[in-house]
Amino acid sequence: MKPIRVGLVGSGFVAELHMHAYRRVYGATVSVAAVVSRGDAVVDFAKRHRIAKVYRNYQDLLKDPEIDVIDICTPAVLHASMIIDAMESGRHVICEKPFTGYFGQPGDPAPIGRKLSKALMYERVMQEMAETRRRMLASGQLFMYAENWVYAPAIHKSAEILRKTGDKILFMKAEESHSGSHADHAARWDMTGGGALIRQGCHPLSAVLYLKQVEAKTRGEKIVIADVTADVGNIGDGLPAEERRYIQSHPLDVEDWAMMNLTFSDGTKSTVFAGDMILGGVRNLVETYTTGGILNANICPNTGMITYLTDEEKLKDVYITEKVDRKTGWQYVCLEEEWTRGYIQEIQDFIECVAQGRQPLADLDLAFDTIQATYAAYWSAEEGRRIKL
Repeated sequence: MKPIRVGLVGSGFVAELHMHAYRRVYGATVSVAAVVSRGDAVVDFAKRHRIAKVYRNYQDLLKDPEIDVIDICTPAVLHASMIIDAMESGRHVICEKPFTGYFGQPGDPAPIGRKLSKALMYERVMQEMAETRRRMLASGQLFMYAENWVYAPAIHKSAEILRKTGDKILFMKAEESHSGSHADHAARWDMTGGGALIRQGCHPLSAVLYLKQVEAKTRGEKIVIADVTADVGNIGDGLPAEERRYIQSHPLDVEDWAMMNLTFSDGTKSTVFAGDMILGGVRNLVETYTTGGILNANICPNTGMITYLTDEEKLKDVYITEKVDRKTGWQYVCLEEEWTRGYIQEIQDFIECVAQGRQPLADLDLAFDTIQATYAAYWSAEEGRRIKL
C-alpha cells in the first residue's frame, strides 16, 4: 500500500493535537507532507513537526499533486467552502468540528447574533448544508468528521457496552464547559456561527447522537430526533471588569450559556449543556441511563491522577490540564490528553478508512445532524417553543 500524504490546513491548537496523533498511527504509512496557514507561526510549526512544504494560500495546497488527504483545522466559517474545494479536487477530507454554521449573508443586519432571526438562520443553514452534502457525495471522496468525542475511550466503551447488552437508553446528560475562549473570533457569530452551544456543545451533542445510533443499530430500530427545546444566555456580558479575572467570556453577539433538550422518536430524552463561565478546567461528561444500568463517561475531569501541589513557580513547565487558572491546590491531571479525548483514535480510524475505502465512525450524517439540532436549539431559545424536526 502506498504512503498516505496529508495536507494540513491550520497551525493552531487543534492542528498540534492532530500532529501528535499522526505520529501514533500504526498499520499504515502516513505523513503530513504540507501545511498551509496565513499566520507567520506556520513556519515554526512546520519546523517543529518536520513538515517539508509550507503554503500561505489554500488553493496552492490543492494544486500539490502529492497530497491525498486534506485535514481542515480552521475556524468554522471556512469549513464548507474548503471541504467542497478539496473533495472536488479529488482529495479525501478530514474536517474539525463543527461541520459548518450560519455566518451571515450580504444585507444581514449587524451584529447577526442579536439582530437576525434564528428561524431564518435555521432555514438558510439547512439549505446550505443540503447543497454542500450534495456536492460532497457527488465527488466520490471520503468525508471524515473529526469529532473526537466519538473516539474518546470512555465513549467508545459506552458504545461497546450498549452493543453487548442491547439495553435501551432512557436518558442522557452531557456537558462541555470551561472558563471561556481566548480567541477573539469566539465572541462573534459571523466567525463562529454561534457561541458556547456550537463551539462546545457540539461535542456532547454529537456523542449523544452517536450513542443513540449505536443503540438503534444494535436493537434493529430507527431512531431520529423528534424535537428540540432550548434556552441560551449571555452572562459574561453583564459582568463588571473586576469580576472577569478568571472568566474569559467576552461575548459580542453570542451566548456563553446554553441548555438544550432533545426528544427522540422513541420517546427518550437527552439534555446537553455548554458554558463559558465554568472555572476549574474543562468538563467533558456524558451520563447514560439505560434499562440495565448507568454509564458515566468522565472524559475529563477524571481521577486517573490527582495532585495537591503548593509552588506555582516550580510547576511552570508542567502541563496539568486545559483551562485551569492555576496548577496548585487539588488538581485533576489530564493524562495522555490526545488519547483520553480521542484524537489519536480518530486519526487512526480516518487513515484506516482512506487505506481500506470504508466509512468512519464519525461521518457526514453525524456532522449534518449535529448542526441541524444546534440551529433548531437556537430557534427554540429565541421563540421559547418546541421545534419539531
